[in-house]
Amino acid sequence: MKAAVSLILAVLFLAGCNAMEGLGKDLQKGGSALEQAAQKDKASE
Repeated sequence: MKAAVSLILAVLFLAGCNAMEGLGKDLQKGGSALEQAAQKDKASE
């Protein structure tokens, strides 16, 4: 049961990202946001 729910969620997630290319872009944007936040925090010290 848990495997079926996980599979459905994964499919919906990938469909929302317009396949794997979109997923890569989404992950890259998230990484960039984390990096910028870290740089701002470091600069304020």
